[in-house]
Amino acid sequence: MIQVNNVTLKFGKRTLFEDVNLKFTKGNCYGLIGANGAGKSTFLKLLSGEIETTHGDIEITKGERLAVLKQDHYAYDEFTPVETVIMGNTKLFEIMKEKEKMYAKTDFTDEDGIKLGELEAAFAELDGWSAESEACELLNNLGVEESNHYALMKDIPNNQKVKVLLAQALFGNPDILLLDEPTNNLDLDAINWLEEFLIEFENTVIVVSHDRHFLNKVCTHIADIDFGKIKLYIGNYDFWYESSQLALKQMKESNRKKEEKIKELQAFIARFSANASKSKQATSRKKMLEKIELDEIVPSSRKYPFIEFKPNKESGKQILTVKKLSKTIDGKKIIDNVSFIVEKGDKIAFVGTNNIAKTTLFKILMGEMKYDSGSIEWGNTITKSYFPQDNSSYFTGDESIVKWIGHFYNIDDETVLRGFLGRMLFSGEEVFKNVNVLSGGEKARCMLSKCMLEASNFLILDEPTNHLDLESITALNNGLIKYNSELLFASHDHQFVETVANRIIEFNDDGTIIDKKCSFDEYLEFKKTKQ
Repeated sequence: MIQVNNVTLKFGKRTLFEDVNLKFTKGNCYGLIGANGAGKSTFLKLLSGEIETTHGDIEITKGERLAVLKQDHYAYDEFTPVETVIMGNTKLFEIMKEKEKMYAKTDFTDEDGIKLGELEAAFAELDGWSAESEACELLNNLGVEESNHYALMKDIPNNQKVKVLLAQALFGNPDILLLDEPTNNLDLDAINWLEEFLIEFENTVIVVSHDRHFLNKVCTHIADIDFGKIKLYIGNYDFWYESSQLALKQMKESNRKKEEKIKELQAFIARFSANASKSKQATSRKKMLEKIELDEIVPSSRKYPFIEFKPNKESGKQILTVKKLSKTIDGKKIIDNVSFIVEKGDKIAFVGTNNIAKTTLFKILMGEMKYDSGSIEWGNTITKSYFPQDNSSYFTGDESIVKWIGHFYNIDDETVLRGFLGRMLFSGEEVFKNVNVLSGGEKARCMLSKCMLEASNFLILDEPTNHLDLESITALNNGLIKYNSELLFASHDHQFVETVANRIIEFNDDGTIIDKKCSFDEYLEFKKTKQ
């Protein structure tokens, strides 16, 4: 159990949260949510002891082991994935290393024998004999190839490294599990396995995630950071959303009724204050007026950008035809003899574990990469906009945001540009920030702005929800549902794919595809029947 007592955290004059009192108990999974910059990751660091509170204290039940999802896989370059996973239980790993040193000694003494006996007892108590098999099982379940289990971390692919760090956090049945964005860079199979693991997990979990489907599936509670406070709700993300919106609506309705009563009393007082026969009633109503207090509605830190894609012209009958497309990179076949036709109204989600194939296809379609064989035919009416997964090449200059966005706007008017940027949450002096110092979320909002201003009738979006907060994801999600033209996109966000796509194309590991005209959930059911 973790007990948070009167905790306040300040950085200079800025207060992230104040007088927080919470209890996180065994058997529950708490989703920690809030706008970008609200302090979600910082709060996890407080709980783990990485940083200290300004006021108040945090108590963890004595003897309970706390595990944290680490973010820096480079710290384990010289270790194998199996070793890295076992490091999740620091005490066990230290005992294992100490045992190795003892057994390697050539001048073994009686004292060494006693010490080794103590180490062996502690090792057995921590279930050390099954540690290696448990580590391998976790790695297998998350999709880390067996051939990589005993390689060095520095030599395995990055998408495998993030899975190793997740396995490290889950290893050894920790009493308290702190997970900061555990689904980032995971494929859908790994996310599904993690969801089931956390549902069955019997201890305490506190998780930060921008994946709404994930939060809905695993969370028993939501801890909402807003208004400088942290409020606990029972239920999953959707329940929190409905509850918080209802509470705000009720508060506004209560204030509306109070304001009407205030006006009624003020009118009576103004009318009869000078009337001797009504003076007592006027005085009585003055006292009533003084007792009426409006509920203070503090502005939320949550802000939703305005995202709407309006094509400048309708696409014709012929959209896109891809025939027998193939591409090999560094001797490996990435795309193999792929054919598909994009038809009117198609919103196609590209899914599967072969992330390289999806990004490669999008680059080929945009003319950024040459293909080896096959053909691509675009319709004459098609205009394209592209949101790449790696957008760094768009932000190399030292120009301001307002100047950068001006390249995509046909109106050379700073007031108009600033108005548009304000709707994308770039307000005040923020529009003059240099684009080369923007955060990942800010760059993503700039790229979405570019796509909106280009007003194309064909969108290609490669992992557009990366770096976005829940509010921006929701706005983008709704914008794409309303978009009335054709779309190709890749995303690991289950709810995003389910609500936007009407067709699914999965890239297999060998570069071939499965193409189904259906929703994402229907596709997952189809795959189950084929297993």
